Amino acid sequence: MSLISYLLEHKPKSFNQLKQIHALLFTTGLKSPIRLSKLIENCFTLKPCINPNYAKHIVNHEIDSNTPFLFNTLIKCTKPNDSILLFANWVSNSSIVYDDHTFIFALGACARFGSLSGLYAGMQIHCRGLKLGFVSDVAVATTAVHFYAKNGRMGFARKVFDEMPVRNLVSWNALITGYSSQERDCVENCEKALVCFKHMLNYGGLGVKPSGSTLVCVLSAAAQLGSLEIGSCVHGYVVKTADGPENDVYIGTGLVDLYSKCGCLEIALDVFAMMKVRNVLTWTAMTTGLAFHGKGKEAIELLYEMKWCNVMPNIVTFTSVFTACCHSGLVEEGVHLFHKMESEFGIRPNIKHYGCIADLLGKAGHLRDAYDFIVGMPNKPDAVLLRSLLGSCRLYGDVEMGEKVGRMLLQIEQDDNRRNLSAPVEDYIGLANVYALANRWDDVSMVREEMRSRGLEINPARSASH
Repeated sequence: MSLISYLLEHKPKSFNQLKQIHALLFTTGLKSPIRLSKLIENCFTLKPCINPNYAKHIVNHEIDSNTPFLFNTLIKCTKPNDSILLFANWVSNSSIVYDDHTFIFALGACARFGSLSGLYAGMQIHCRGLKLGFVSDVAVATTAVHFYAKNGRMGFARKVFDEMPVRNLVSWNALITGYSSQERDCVENCEKALVCFKHMLNYGGLGVKPSGSTLVCVLSAAAQLGSLEIGSCVHGYVVKTADGPENDVYIGTGLVDLYSKCGCLEIALDVFAMMKVRNVLTWTAMTTGLAFHGKGKEAIELLYEMKWCNVMPNIVTFTSVFTACCHSGLVEEGVHLFHKMESEFGIRPNIKHYGCIADLLGKAGHLRDAYDFIVGMPNKPDAVLLRSLLGSCRLYGDVEMGEKVGRMLLQIEQDDNRRNLSAPVEDYIGLANVYALANRWDDVSMVREEMRSRGLEINPARSASH
């Protein structure tokens, strides 16, 4: 290995060193597309990325080579928004050729961009790929499926998939992952994910053997549907055709999540116990399962066992533990753990953690403590947190506290909606219900009048048949 290759492989330590290597490539005659591509990648791995424009300078200097190799590398390494702009500028230069990787990296950038502008740009790039015949390539078409799925356009993703002349494992994974990760119409999309998995096993008569990623997505879809039958079948498939869930941390974690959500906590604990490797997701899935079944003490014990196994919990782990405490009524234990989060586990509480503790105190009837806890928060409380406490005030019939929390909630909602200066109808109704519990009908009328003055109306109830 030459000195230059060695330096490129081991990454320059500074921007000056990177420029020196670039100069050596010219003076020694060792310049090649592969080495220049590595140099471009190193421009973006320097921390901090001092001058990403230098990578563009390298590509522009070599643009006469009429090859997209270096430009593709630039699109791959650049931030998504910049990648889209680079592709748009490239399109205006008709003397430069494309290849399939150009569209793969450009569509990939649009998938990562995650906004309407990224969606529109990706659709235009996809159309250009269709016009030039690149979408017939399985990798380009698969990236298009991934792009549409990431943007929540599963209809387009399915159309691209159905029109593919050839599909491979990655293509099926892109579609199944897309269906199982949609937040809108979750049940319908999860059902479609399972149907796709069935078709995948029978594709072309011989079927396509699923990978670990496929099985994880299928388990996720089954868990969201609460389908124990399908999840058990996938479990059996894993045992028969793979190394077993104990050897694959992601499949094992998926099974723990599945059985917990389907009410089979003992089976989830058995799978968890036999796993040889567990990561923070595994521990969190098991903690969430215990929380779901109201096993607060067991969830706390698992948290400390996790720490003993040198796996540090994350913010989701603590949310699960606090939820378990809330379901089990473990007020002292939950509050004590909250105050030890940062000092013992290095996790700074966020708004969800504060909400869990406020909910814990409120549901246990400690309304004054819950209110003081909310007021003492370092950040402004959100509407969800205050609605929870208002519900507890209504549950325990504390009108004075309910009034205070209700007015606080309305003020926050009005501050967050300054354009129409109106809180959601349900918040006014919540406050009115608190007054109604104490037979303070004049105050109920006052709230109703305030709703009318702001143009808020209660939607009339309708039966399911209508």
